[in-house]
Amino acid sequence: MDETLRKLQPYFEKIPSVARPKRHVPFKEKFGWTIAILLLYFVLSNIPLFGLSPQSIDLFARFRAFFAGKGGTIIALGIGPIVTASVIVQLLVGAGIIELDLTDPDDQAAYQDFQRFLVLVMIALEALPQILGGFMKPNLEIAKAFGVSPAVISALLFIQLFIGGVLIVYMDEVVSKWGIGSGVSLFILAGISQAIVTGLINWVVPSHSKLPAGIIPRWIWIAQHMSASQLLTLAGIKFILIDGGVLAIITTTIIILLVVYAEGTRVEIPLSHSFVRGARGRYPLKLIYTSVLPMIFVRALQANIEIFGLILYRHGIKFLGEYVGTQPISGIMYLLNPIRGPNNWIPSLVKENYRLMTETYHIHIPPPPNWMIFLHLLTDATILIIGGVLFSIFWMETSGMDPKTIADQLAKSGMQIPGFRKNPKILERVLERYIPKVTVVGGAVIGALTLIANMLGTIGHVTGTGLLLAVSIAYQYYEDLAKEQLTEMHPMIRKILGEE
Repeated sequence: MDETLRKLQPYFEKIPSVARPKRHVPFKEKFGWTIAILLLYFVLSNIPLFGLSPQSIDLFARFRAFFAGKGGTIIALGIGPIVTASVIVQLLVGAGIIELDLTDPDDQAAYQDFQRFLVLVMIALEALPQILGGFMKPNLEIAKAFGVSPAVISALLFIQLFIGGVLIVYMDEVVSKWGIGSGVSLFILAGISQAIVTGLINWVVPSHSKLPAGIIPRWIWIAQHMSASQLLTLAGIKFILIDGGVLAIITTTIIILLVVYAEGTRVEIPLSHSFVRGARGRYPLKLIYTSVLPMIFVRALQANIEIFGLILYRHGIKFLGEYVGTQPISGIMYLLNPIRGPNNWIPSLVKENYRLMTETYHIHIPPPPNWMIFLHLLTDATILIIGGVLFSIFWMETSGMDPKTIADQLAKSGMQIPGFRKNPKILERVLERYIPKVTVVGGAVIGALTLIANMLGTIGHVTGTGLLLAVSIAYQYYEDLAKEQLTEMHPMIRKILGEE
């Protein structure tokens, strides 16, 4: 397949891309580009899709925490196409189906060009099924007003979604090459932060509930409508913890502290500079070595499988499971559906949730047996932990974080291990003792933290994956900002880091 890829490379190269800066970009300029793209993202998230029917369904509503974007707007697809394309390319390279040496500049360019092409393909593949499957419906009144058929409005919806998807791709490239961090991380952090703030102060009362959506307004409602004697009963304590959002706040606080602790836990390898006598330093290997990006890939894979099952169900193919709205309620799709809170794995709460769905949709929806509920929890735990480990390894191997690449970078900057002769192979052997182990342990830890957060619930229903992403990305931005300011004051450090 790599031969076919090389033959198509000249065509992939013609796809426009954001040029990398040929000079050092000052910190203020990087910060300016990052803020500008962030503001543009929020502007786009408030531009509605022209011609979209109010009866449309947002397939990615339950995955917004890590797909970013906003349903019903021009960026409804969010970063889904980018993440899905990255997963596919990593699997192809990691499995050896496409043989590329990512330390070779030519192979690295081929990898990036192919991924950019695949992202454009995924934009179309994620937009078309939503329109053709009837999830994004054309507004018949608008079609009638313009004197055109609904098919024309559907075509306009596809064009708008494609344009929005392309804009997200190039905005991500601008941030990655001219700004701080990556656009994908920036968009995720912005969306999750907004959801957490909304989850705290939202005064709107959902149609299916008597309580306000926000946690603080809920507390005010509870203080006004419930007595102390009611709250001090077992049922009252349960109500405060789950419905009152207290458990979500406790979980969110604990997970934030654990992620910050894990981000700060590291193995440090001593280094010295071969050209500056007495200059010594340490190369830190964080416990969460590959960050939480593997969790994005795991959830993206689950989301695409779940949406594929929903599309099949809508076409009368039910052997994978049945759905109510966009919620899988039986079969394999039910088991693959991510846990999103206590209502998904505590049997009594699961049965109550199914009773509410029966009342809402006016159809009998039998709850799953207890053994299937616990199998659902076990399946999600396995997917998160094993998937976190596998995707951590794939990301380490394909993103330039493997021992060989790191050793070459350190050697080129003049660094060596004290007491050893200057040789990249020696550096590589030392790094091989730590990097693979840290990658596996870090992937399992981030998977376990995600599972715990999902089981207990979070503020704003951002899911455990979303919360871990937000905290880890915020911590990474803190480190990136500190590094940018440091390299701005000491240009020599840029050479050591390989940035010049």
